[in-house]
Amino acid sequence: MTHLQKLRIASIPSWVSSIFHENHLRSPRTLFGVFPNVQIPRVYSTKMAPEIENHEVLVETSTAKGRSATRTLRYIQKETQAALLEYLHSTRGLHFTDAENISKNCPHFLDKLFHRADCEREIRRSIARFLRYHPINEFEPFFESLGLKPSEYVSLLPRNLMYLTDDELLLHNYTVLSNYGIPPNKIGKIYREATEVFQYDFQVLASKLQAYEELGLSRSALVRYVVGGPYLLVGDVNAAFVSVLEKLKSIGFETNRIEGNLWEDNTYYWSRMLEVLSLFSEMGCSDEQLGKLLCHNPDILFESSGEMTVSLIGLLQKFGFTKRELCSMFLQFPQIPVAKFVANLRRCILFLDEIDMKAAEIGKIVHSHPLLLGSCSLKKTSSLLCTLNVGKKRLSQYIQENPQELKNWVWGRKIESFPDSGDEVRSKAERTKFLLDIGFVENSSKMKAALKACRGNGEELQERFDCIVKAGLDQKDVCELIQSCPQNLNQTTDVIEMKIDCLVNELGYPISSLLTATRYLSHKMERVKLRVRMFNWLKDHGIAAPGLSLSTLISCSDSYFIKTYVHRHPAGPQVWHDLKKEIESNC
Repeated sequence: MTHLQKLRIASIPSWVSSIFHENHLRSPRTLFGVFPNVQIPRVYSTKMAPEIENHEVLVETSTAKGRSATRTLRYIQKETQAALLEYLHSTRGLHFTDAENISKNCPHFLDKLFHRADCEREIRRSIARFLRYHPINEFEPFFESLGLKPSEYVSLLPRNLMYLTDDELLLHNYTVLSNYGIPPNKIGKIYREATEVFQYDFQVLASKLQAYEELGLSRSALVRYVVGGPYLLVGDVNAAFVSVLEKLKSIGFETNRIEGNLWEDNTYYWSRMLEVLSLFSEMGCSDEQLGKLLCHNPDILFESSGEMTVSLIGLLQKFGFTKRELCSMFLQFPQIPVAKFVANLRRCILFLDEIDMKAAEIGKIVHSHPLLLGSCSLKKTSSLLCTLNVGKKRLSQYIQENPQELKNWVWGRKIESFPDSGDEVRSKAERTKFLLDIGFVENSSKMKAALKACRGNGEELQERFDCIVKAGLDQKDVCELIQSCPQNLNQTTDVIEMKIDCLVNELGYPISSLLTATRYLSHKMERVKLRVRMFNWLKDHGIAAPGLSLSTLISCSDSYFIKTYVHRHPAGPQVWHDLKKEIESNC
């Protein structure tokens, strides 16, 4: 017996237990491996461990503490596993190999078992004593050892059974699959997706496997097919599966290549894959062309069982692609996952729409350059517009003339801004003249900021300026208003008129309020209406004092407004919510 086993470890379970509780239902590596950033308590001498009472206490390094924790937790794991193995094999009569597999592959159950047992002394003996008087639901560790998580198997637990030996058919069919070569941790997937397989009578499952072998499949190949599609074991030999295999073999895609493209964690639907192969035949793709295509990019068939390929075909058909054009495109398909290709294509279409390109123009680009669009992982529209320093109209026209330029605007590439066009130079000159006329100083920092902030040409800016003057303000005051907040001129004349009308006739403020609430015109009306109506409600209930300026009311953040004003009344939050809902529904 080792020195650690000789110790009376009454103090160890207390701190190990806390660690287990904090990490409940985590992975086996977390439960029994090294715990990063955990302060490991020192095992001090006690009366229960006289052989170490007089030992000198040494100062351990963090590395030594980590090693100590690892050894202790491995010891706990080993002892708990041994106790469960002995129970399942010696007490419950399970085959030793099955009992060993269960005990070594159910970390969550071991964690629960460790906490339920009174492990003040030797862990193995304590758990063995606990199991002697407290029978467990053996299906829990069994299902977990099959690769199922507790959240997955909890609904699969039999209601009236606790002992595995009470379900002879389950154990028998499990043994058939295990002996056939299917890893135990993959059998859980079969149970989850084809539970009826485990209720087959004796010899039925073996006969189904034999039927597939008679098709010429090797045992190792069949294992991969069954794990990839458990439903193959339900009913008779799956006709779609057989048809797909025959079709792939006829075009030169051999069995070993099929197996190499199957992922154990995925589920493959052979009927859908047969549909994809039929679609390529309908598009006029010859067997030789299809064979080369799948050898070049097997994901076209095997990724999501061809679902993404069907989705791509449907999307392109909406843009007017003929079957012949689809076939030609796929024969040039790049070595990129189909899902990524579809995501790129949709992102490009969305980008073209976001820069206000007309539908007919988008369709023309998609129809002419599908492979280009599917291969480009474009940056965000806002980022491109900012980096390129270009307007939507000019960018739309540029792309129509130079669609290949899209490949230079992808993630990871440095983008250079567009040179100023003649129209932009003229527009900037007009904006500069207008701003100088209303009092901005040439080449000043305010002038540079205003040029960036104002959108529109000189004529449009002048019309918006005049609209504010006509509302009843002096021209000099409007000049000061624009100097304080140039963004006010980014509204169209219709929007400016609507906001001024709302200020005066709906909210009841004089037109002169614009001179103090200089950012009013740049705010959304929903925000202004909500703030003003909420504040008026508070005034009506005697909570808020009148006289608060419009500028103060609308300039603060929502969080500050709610904290400072809305929460003054117990019913304030509900009134705020109701007003917000009402205003948004009317806008």
